[in-house]
Amino acid sequence: MTEITRHHVGDRMSQMVIHNGTVWLAGQVGTPGDSVTAQTRACLEKVEALLAQAGSDTTRILQATIWVADMADFAEMNAVWDAWVPAGHAPARACGEAKLALPDLKVEVIVVAAA
Repeated sequence: MTEITRHHVGDRMSQMVIHNGTVWLAGQVGTPGDSVTAQTRACLEKVEALLAQAGSDTTRILQATIWVADMADFAEMNAVWDAWVPAGHAPARACGEAKLALPDLKVEVIVVAAA
C-alpha cells in the first residue's frame, strides 16, 4: 500500500498531502489588504516553497484552481500568473469568483502537481 504523507498539519487541514507521486496543496493566500498583485505573488511564492519541499517544482503542476474575490481583478491576477508559469508548462486551470475566508483576501490558489 502506498503511503500518504501530510505536511504542515493543523487541526483543520494539512498544507500539503503527498500520495502515489501526486502533491495536493491547500489553498494558498496572501496578506489580507494587500493589492491583487501582491496577494497573487505571495500565493505563488507559497506554492513554489511547498512544491520544493515535496521535491517538485512549477514545471510539474498538473492543475490549478484560482479563486478571486472579484472578477474585476482577473486581468491583474493573470498578469502575475502569466509571468510566473514556466513557458511550455501551463497546467490545466480554472478560475472563478468566490467569497474568500476573510473579507480582505482577494486571491486564493490551489495546486495539484506531480512529485
